Amino acid sequence: MFVGADRLKAARIQTLKTEFEALSMKESEGVDEFVVKVINTVSTLRTLGDTIEEYYVVKKLLRVVPSKFLQIASTLEQFEDLETMSAEEVIGRLKSHEERMKGHGENDERKLIDS
Repeated sequence: MFVGADRLKAARIQTLKTEFEALSMKESEGVDEFVVKVINTVSTLRTLGDTIEEYYVVKKLLRVVPSKFLQIASTLEQFEDLETMSAEEVIGRLKSHEERMKGHGENDERKLIDS
């Protein structure tokens, strides 16, 4: 019985790792939407006993962002120590950038309407 359970657990871990690697943030997707997918997958992997390192999650988050986040991702990669940075910190910075971009987009729309 335990051998079957161990095999099932190993298969589930392998499937989740494949899903994790395939995750990519869509251009139309918000940071919160994407982060939920990443965090759920990572949490499940850790619950199953897999050791997925924080820096691996950080690098994944920065690697799969759409073009609208490339500037902030590049800045973090160049000027931060990704080995010690937490996923929460990266998520916070991406969300902050997203909010700033929303503010600029609304101003551009208002300018077009007022013209």
